Amino acid sequence: MLSSAKLKEIALKTPPTRDRFIDFVRAFSIVVVVVGHWMSILIIRANGRVDFRNAVGAIPGMWVITWILQVMPLFFFVGGFSNFVTLRSFRKKGKSIGAFFHTRAARLLKPTIIFLAIWLLPFLTILLFWGEKAWLVKTTILLISPLWFLAVYIGIVLLSPLMYWLHLRLRLLVPILLFVFVFLVDLFRFAFGIPFIHWINIAFVWLFIHQMGFFYADGSFLRAPRWIHGIMTFGGLAVLIILTHIGVYPKSMVGTGFEELSNMNPPTICILILTFWLIGAAMLLRGRLSRWLSRIYPWMTIIAANTMIMTLFLWHLLAYTIAYLLLSPFGLGRGIDNKAMWWLERPVWIIVPALVLAVFVAIFGRFERVKKKRNAGF
Repeated sequence: MLSSAKLKEIALKTPPTRDRFIDFVRAFSIVVVVVGHWMSILIIRANGRVDFRNAVGAIPGMWVITWILQVMPLFFFVGGFSNFVTLRSFRKKGKSIGAFFHTRAARLLKPTIIFLAIWLLPFLTILLFWGEKAWLVKTTILLISPLWFLAVYIGIVLLSPLMYWLHLRLRLLVPILLFVFVFLVDLFRFAFGIPFIHWINIAFVWLFIHQMGFFYADGSFLRAPRWIHGIMTFGGLAVLIILTHIGVYPKSMVGTGFEELSNMNPPTICILILTFWLIGAAMLLRGRLSRWLSRIYPWMTIIAANTMIMTLFLWHLLAYTIAYLLLSPFGLGRGIDNKAMWWLERPVWIIVPALVLAVFVAIFGRFERVKKKRNAGF
């Protein structure tokens, strides 16, 4: 971790042109994902078997929280902004597309490769020679499951130069076509029962959200009147309510393990509509957030979070697993039969994994930080 003195130095040297709001949204989205996983994971042990579920599917009405805390679309929105700005800069400087790919992928892949090398290979070795493998298999799947986003995001990075070119020439037509494609995939899936077609929406939905980041990067969202942001927010919320009450889509914006259908895996049009609500709300709050981030200590906190964002994401479920092994002998984490006790335990399941994760960050966070020539780079 960077020292407070170093963080303050970086904060004081931050150029006035830097969009602190985007840095906040990036850090906020990952921290919410981490804390959301810690709060909602259910580890079910019965008859010598271990299974994993999401508490959202077990507690009536808890799905409402996912409409606020399913913030992965915000991360892809920020990714669109970052890729657009980098491509525009590289284009002006005459740098190659290969240099763009290297720049964008390096920070993602380096900590990921180290993460996999540190624990996955020994874990798989144990898996091969252990007598009872079932719980190891499920635990491995749990720990690597968040990496789906990395594979999708790298695919989008590879398509970014093409999407940038299309944005400059077709503008709004690009997200409109992507929206239509998402709608048609869902239509063919639910109305005609065409098998496997729903997996195409992994590309269409996340490309749409990524493309929205382009419109923020080129100033379109900033030039739009406030009522446009209001329509995105409340219109998106209204459409989401309708879609989740017609008997086709589940109400939760995350997979729970209790329902046959998930809005996230693969994404449905509900995630796309959720994006309108989230981005609209973020834009309505942008002014206040930017003023708050102009203060030194809030900005230092965001800088710190962004220097270890991949480390937080990669190691947070292993931190939770270790916390579970430490706490379960004391009777904690035994399920959700007693809902009052389950809620009372929630602070413990945030504090203890956070302490374990802090150790991982102290050890592995250095592999994520990239040295930059600019003083305010992080």
